[in-house]
Amino acid sequence: MNITTLTSDISLKRQLEGGNEEQLKTVRQVIADVRERGDEAIRMYSEKWDGFAPAAFRVTEEEMAAAVAGFNPQLYADLQEAASNIRYYHEAQKRAGYQLPLENGSWLGQRIIPLDAVGLYVPGGSAAYPSSVLMNVIPAQVAGVKRIVITSPAGRDGKLPDAVLVAAHILGVKEVYKVGGAQAIAALAYGTETIAPVDKITGPGNIFVALAKREVFGEVAIDMIAGPSEICVLADETAYADEVAADLLSQAEHDALACAVLITTSDTLAEAVAEEVEKQLQKLPREEIARKSVENFGHIYVAESLKDAIDAVNSLAPEHLEIMTDNAVAVSEKITHAGAIFIGRYSSEPVGDYFAGTNHVLPTNSTARFASGLNVDDFIKRTSVVYYSKDTWAQNAQKIARLARLEGLEGHARAVESRGWDKGEE
Repeated sequence: MNITTLTSDISLKRQLEGGNEEQLKTVRQVIADVRERGDEAIRMYSEKWDGFAPAAFRVTEEEMAAAVAGFNPQLYADLQEAASNIRYYHEAQKRAGYQLPLENGSWLGQRIIPLDAVGLYVPGGSAAYPSSVLMNVIPAQVAGVKRIVITSPAGRDGKLPDAVLVAAHILGVKEVYKVGGAQAIAALAYGTETIAPVDKITGPGNIFVALAKREVFGEVAIDMIAGPSEICVLADETAYADEVAADLLSQAEHDALACAVLITTSDTLAEAVAEEVEKQLQKLPREEIARKSVENFGHIYVAESLKDAIDAVNSLAPEHLEIMTDNAVAVSEKITHAGAIFIGRYSSEPVGDYFAGTNHVLPTNSTARFASGLNVDDFIKRTSVVYYSKDTWAQNAQKIARLARLEGLEGHARAVESRGWDKGEE
């Protein structure tokens, strides 16, 4: 990894989420085809890109039962415990509505209403991601969503990974479809003969999935347009080089476009981490992917002071931030922009990815400056409620009418004034 002195122009911003014109053209064609031809279009694209043209998309009870029966018992227990931890954390995010009393029996309020239906996309391809099932489904369940749908691309054998099906089983999700890519997003947004449409789509995916989510936004809600994974480690001379290097590579192995950055106040640590990264890369099963990530988007910055290092982190607004410094808790309180913060040497980023309970669906590409990770609020609506009694109306009608006329909206004013004492009580 390259080592340089920290400068004020440090940035994680990468123009990756927009895709290119050819990719966007492909996605728009897929969406149009699915809207027009439904299941037929999904079969065509599934065969073209996944090598599998399903007669039926929905996972059967028998398929689910077979996956559970053949699954490693210890891993099953681990997934159960992780699910319990995630549920515990997200239960604390539940909101309650409220009612504010006014004079004369009037009141204002807010109601918290869960979405009716959500579609959760689980990536496939070269790996299985049961953690994506847990992280997307559980906050939706805690919010009270009635219908939860999972879509995920099947392999050429026409099957979803057992781990994905087991995670769905643990959470009680029965509506699971073997559909991936932009065609899955289109199906969730507009519906087909087999798949009923949903109100919101969440979950990560490749560039075609990301572009499809952006295209259907407005017809349905989406969680975010997530880019490649990012990690920033903030460390001083108290950190251990081998641990820092391992944590950087934990994200670099995700994707050749992933970004791994170390910001440190120690020249000695910087040099040791660079050596460790190279040493560990040679032993990493996903070396080719991780090496491309490190070569293209990996960097080590040396700051003159801890304050400069903290300022740089807040400028980066990374998806994942690890703090391995003296007084790490105190340092963490100075961080204002990060998707998730991991404090101390025993809180490495994979702890949050899989088990601690926090959500791993997080804002990337510096959008942590204004965006949050997936949470219960993503699966609710907040509806305002107004109840004015006759007396409260009488006290305020002319004030409201005057404000309406100030904006040139006579119809608004007349709507308020049209109520009268001679028309009954309410």
